[in-house]
Amino acid sequence: MSPQEFRQFGHRTVDWIADYWERLESLPVAPEVAPGQVRGLLPRHPPEQGEPFEALLHDLDGIVVPGLLHWQHPRFLGYFPANTSGPAVLADLLSAGLGVQGMTWSTSPACTELEQHVLDWLVEILGLPDRFRSDGSGGGVIQDTASSALLVALVSALHRAGKGMVRREGTGGRRFGLYVTGETHSSAVKAAIIAGLGEQSVRQVRTDPATLALDVSHLRTLVMRDVADGVTPLLAVATVGTTSTTAVDPVAAIGEVCRRHGIWLHVDAAYAGVAAVCPELRWLNEGVAEHADSYCTNPHKWLLTTFDCDAFWVADRAWLTEAMTILPEYLRNAATESGLVTDYRNWQVPLGRRFRALKLWAVIRWYGVEGLRRHIRQGIGLAAELAEWIRADERFELAAPHPLSLVCFRLRTPPDADPDTANLRLLERVNASGTTFLTHSRIHDRVVLRIAVGGTFTQRHHVEQAWQCLAQEASRILRSTPA
Repeated sequence: MSPQEFRQFGHRTVDWIADYWERLESLPVAPEVAPGQVRGLLPRHPPEQGEPFEALLHDLDGIVVPGLLHWQHPRFLGYFPANTSGPAVLADLLSAGLGVQGMTWSTSPACTELEQHVLDWLVEILGLPDRFRSDGSGGGVIQDTASSALLVALVSALHRAGKGMVRREGTGGRRFGLYVTGETHSSAVKAAIIAGLGEQSVRQVRTDPATLALDVSHLRTLVMRDVADGVTPLLAVATVGTTSTTAVDPVAAIGEVCRRHGIWLHVDAAYAGVAAVCPELRWLNEGVAEHADSYCTNPHKWLLTTFDCDAFWVADRAWLTEAMTILPEYLRNAATESGLVTDYRNWQVPLGRRFRALKLWAVIRWYGVEGLRRHIRQGIGLAAELAEWIRADERFELAAPHPLSLVCFRLRTPPDADPDTANLRLLERVNASGTTFLTHSRIHDRVVLRIAVGGTFTQRHHVEQAWQCLAQEASRILRSTPA
């Protein structure tokens, strides 16, 4: 494709995306496709000769779009939002066009230094501790997801706990303990498996029945039990905004336990951390400055930055880089040898890395900090209004606190009906309507429905339309449910 052809079809592609965003509201949120249906529309064999780009755009409309769950739809209210936005998409295009490989400083100095600078901006914007800044002993890096951030934190914790031995010799039969709750993201267990510690290393800490936050007294009990059994307490995960309910673990109290026993404290604020852009939500950072060894949050969830973009910081980068650095001869260079630069390949699992900082830079510059605050506040305000509608409707009950933009609730059913079955039927009917998409979870082993507000294009009338659909389907189910 020549530069002239690229210019021609680039315009066509941007027009296609803009048209897609404009017509999103008219599309069903979820697809009506059977397994294998999309593949059945694709040619069995690849083309021998090149095809015009128009053919691909045509198949986007005919094959791909009908088979998508539309995450940017204004009534996509199921999982946490995966915000995208115009400036983020354009910056991602610039990143792809530049095609740089930012594995070391020398392979693209601007790629590294812009990332350092933007993450320092984000420390300021979110009110995070200065020790996370790149000009101190810590620093930040953009990972792909919070799952990778947690894995890297675990490897760093192992390096610190073993004083370098684990890197050289493996665990050598030494047993370690990881402390999570039933509300902690599943990536914690996966990290333990990948790191070779096994599921047996994972300790499940109880949660407070009312708040669903980690029970610190039970954490102390489990840690002391491990110490008595010869197990090394290694890492605790404190979640700020859990996936099921957006519960907030008591970071400060957890941190006190971690400090007493030399436990690495990783704060997973993947969803909620970006909300601290609003000064009134800085309480989400309580305990982070004093206790967090590592911290992550995802601009690609709720801060208008196209996936993938996880901001990950460590308080002391030495443990991370000492654990992760491998230097083959073909990567040796004068800048690295000088010790004056950051080579981000030593901060992550893969060697290669894309220029992700461009899209975060573009979003911050386009919206400004105040524009980002407006977006967060709008989502929280709409969720609060929705919660009031639910509270005022005798057919429903709220199932958990809603401090941010997620609302968990249940359909009330007659005494002889199975409430879990009724709520799952309601979820199925709402999603099948094509007008709205929700998800479910379990709280205290009871099915609850989740509405997560915060999409780029979601406005009040979209939430109101979703509520009307929910209420209509609930009436139908209750009429057909035996009293």
